[in-house]
Amino acid sequence: MDIRTDTDSLPTADGLMPAYVCRPATGGPYPAVIVVMEAFGLNAHIKAVAERVAREGYVTIAPDFFYRFGSPIVPYEDVSRAMGYIQRLDDAALMAEMGVVIQHLKSLAEVRGDRIGLMGFCVGGRIAFLTACRHPAAVKVAIAFYGGGIAADTPTAPLHDAARIQCPVLCLFGEADRMIPMDQVRRLEDTLRRLKKTFEVKVYAGAGHGFFCDDRPSFHTDAAAGAWNLTSLWLSKYLN
Repeated sequence: MDIRTDTDSLPTADGLMPAYVCRPATGGPYPAVIVVMEAFGLNAHIKAVAERVAREGYVTIAPDFFYRFGSPIVPYEDVSRAMGYIQRLDDAALMAEMGVVIQHLKSLAEVRGDRIGLMGFCVGGRIAFLTACRHPAAVKVAIAFYGGGIAADTPTAPLHDAARIQCPVLCLFGEADRMIPMDQVRRLEDTLRRLKKTFEVKVYAGAGHGFFCDDRPSFHTDAAAGAWNLTSLWLSKYLN
């Protein structure tokens, strides 16, 4: 499917936030997917994911939460710098900005405002999960790729709010991910099961953190292909 791309500017409490928007070139209205960036900024990989999803018949939007720092693109090898930016982000501000993104999508004529989903990577997976908790009425499906910290043993872990989730949740992890211990994955699965949520937790053998990104050494061909197929099925099932 042919698409067109733009950069929209969304007003927030801290200024104008750029957001990369991809739309099918014709037709509509379409369901929408918010693609939430990982710790390295709104880079070429996240834009490519937004474009790939749009070609399947969705309007996609990828907000740049690093706008408050000058919209840096952090090299993959500079993890300490990336984490420095992440540690300066505030959950309350992020959730307010996700609300702005949701309202922006609803204002677009080519978007079905009652069919909005989430898809996040790394810290973006955490943000996607937290958004499903904090904006439950607006979200129809949430997909988190190696979302770090979702089930961490901390007071701010999004899992504490999981009872508020109303949509199906898909969480994708790598078995060899040294940043997300498997006990956290089990805690996530056990909690969602106890709360009787509609969910799936998929763990890919041999895959590490960032297994979906083909710009990184951690790219895992089989895990990436499997995760994409599962994601496509979930988006089709719950947004169309």
